[in-house]
Amino acid sequence: MQYKEYGHSREKTILLLHGGGLSWWNYREAAEMLKNTYHIIIPVLDGHAGSDRHFTSIENNAAEIISFIREHLGGSVHMICGLSLGAQILLEILSQQGDICRHALIESAAAIPSKTAAALIRPAFACSYPLIRQKWFAKLQFRQLRIKEALFDDYYRDTCAIEQDDMTAFLRANMTYRLKDTLKACTADVRIFYGEKETRIIRRSAARIHETLPASTLTALPGMYHGDFSINHPADFVLAVKSISVS
Repeated sequence: MQYKEYGHSREKTILLLHGGGLSWWNYREAAEMLKNTYHIIIPVLDGHAGSDRHFTSIENNAAEIISFIREHLGGSVHMICGLSLGAQILLEILSQQGDICRHALIESAAAIPSKTAAALIRPAFACSYPLIRQKWFAKLQFRQLRIKEALFDDYYRDTCAIEQDDMTAFLRANMTYRLKDTLKACTADVRIFYGEKETRIIRRSAARIHETLPASTLTALPGMYHGDFSINHPADFVLAVKSISVS
């Protein structure tokens, strides 16, 4: 796994886990805002542009990050944040080692499996994947994601670099992820965020994660869609990170 770093290693460390199909630039603006106060590390998740291995599973990505924290960061960090696929990997990290961080911020995580939708991914991609490198098609997909226009070049470059098998694998993993019973033993201060305009699955998942971790806090973000918080409103996201960090 590859890593982007901001700030100084002597500061408290925060890991930021990007969304599926994106890359480290998902958190670039937030990292720039945080780097003078914290040591920021952004792993490039397996199977994504700039990664050094293919995507296998959410569980394996979590294990890789845990190993990195043990080998390079003394076994624990101050905070871990994750969006979508990154949030699922964060949940898995907390399931595998519940005391690995003091604070955790989970944004827009799906925790209710949809095997029917997952089964349709491979045949759907067989038709649509060749269009990914067409800029007009990429722009249509980009608008559906509601990511701000300034990030299109990053999105287009990195989407073109993702292999079909990797994209299929991490999307299937995203749609079939199920919370582990071991998550209940997590000792971190967990904050759960979701946009009020997200899909029913994400809204229900947020409630289920909160039920699994009753000491966590659950926050609905007014008027926001999937990924809006950390991608399109990095200043608000940073304010939340700093507020949680000192709590």
